Amino acid sequence: ADEQIIPNAEHYDHEDTFPEPIVEQMKELGLFGVTIPEEYGGMGLDLATYALIVEELSRGWISISGVVNTHFIGSYLLMKFGTDEQIIPNAEHYDHEDTFPEPIVAQMRELGLFGVTIPEEYGGMGLDLTTYAMIVEELSRGWISISGIVNTHFIGSYLLMKFGTEEQRQKYLPQMATGELRAAFSLSEPELGSDVAAIKTSAKKTEDGSHYEINGTKMWVTNGLRAGLVFVLVRTDPSAEPKHRGLTCFIAEKEPGVAENTGDYKGFNVPPQIKKMGYKGVESTELVFDGYRTPTDSILGGEDAGLNKGFPQMMDALEVGRVNVAARGVGIAQRALELALKYSQERRTFGKPIAQHQAIQFKLADMGTQVEAARLMTFRAARLKDAGERADLEAGMAKLFASEAGRFCVEECLRIHGGYGYSKEYEIERLYRDAPLLLIGEGTSEIQRMVIGRKLLERHKI
Repeated sequence: ADEQIIPNAEHYDHEDTFPEPIVEQMKELGLFGVTIPEEYGGMGLDLATYALIVEELSRGWISISGVVNTHFIGSYLLMKFGTDEQIIPNAEHYDHEDTFPEPIVAQMRELGLFGVTIPEEYGGMGLDLTTYAMIVEELSRGWISISGIVNTHFIGSYLLMKFGTEEQRQKYLPQMATGELRAAFSLSEPELGSDVAAIKTSAKKTEDGSHYEINGTKMWVTNGLRAGLVFVLVRTDPSAEPKHRGLTCFIAEKEPGVAENTGDYKGFNVPPQIKKMGYKGVESTELVFDGYRTPTDSILGGEDAGLNKGFPQMMDALEVGRVNVAARGVGIAQRALELALKYSQERRTFGKPIAQHQAIQFKLADMGTQVEAARLMTFRAARLKDAGERADLEAGMAKLFASEAGRFCVEECLRIHGGYGYSKEYEIERLYRDAPLLLIGEGTSEIQRMVIGRKLLERHKI
């Protein structure tokens, strides 16, 4: 602390910049793995020892201890939850039956995973996006459907924290932090996906001015049935030019788990879930609004501040959503690498393990390199967002690269498994069906390239 932290703290505090050199030295010393068990590459030290380290770091500068603390909490949650014990052994069953993994989700609620980024004053943990990304990566390493259950909920809570009124935050966030109330968000429609500005679902104000009536159909809504509220983007000004200026985000309440709502939620219906190639266990649904009435104060941010402001709100949320998808890509790529390393050392051809063949080693090398690069890009985008800096370009890059890395690693793993990889007896078959989703959700790879190109030109305009 006396040599490295105290002499430099004033500079980083004054500039309000991330102390990268100090953090790099902490990484070299293994301080980010102090309490992580040795079998996972950590030191396996106890909480008392960790407390001594934090005390000394805080003596130098509490911001440094904060960098480690959120990481520590995230790793503690992951160790407590146990992907290898809770998710991986059960994923095959829920995937095959395409049933909701209720026991796993119940344990996630007990650990507070639905409130990871929700501030403490609303009952959450108040952790940062970087820690959340680390948790999502580990959940996705087990099964991306599990991370999907958290993802839409996370985007809903982000929208409330960033744009909601205090009344809206007080009403929803405490229940969302415990997982008692789960959220979904909805952009796509049967006739549109990437072209968000072309949304047709509409909301018109009632004659008495107290409600808006929503009519239309939404598509591909994760958690659409079990969610208790849906952040839905609809058109409120048909004559707006450009079209995206006429969109508003409503917080639409419904009865969780009910397909045909009645009473206050009449007109909000959920058809049977969509049958999918992969990403099973978590429901993907349509939402049908047929004369659904919602109060004016259900507009995100209130009617005065939120009417026709839905497009920038949702685009902001998609920025953090892309970090989330990137983390999922890293997780599935990491699992594919693990399976490839294991199988290639067990499977023998021509008198030796296939891992000793150069062709297989090249595949493993490419997979490992892409996993590490994707992870670094994901965490960099998350750190920038946590620091309050612009991260739209970096989030897009991370999402593009990590999702493509996930697809690449899964396909290479399947090739290493040969014919067995095509069998449902091996885990890679499920990963092979799950990975393509990441190339589409939160903006396709093609859309990401368009966005990245435009952002690069904006930042480097001559």
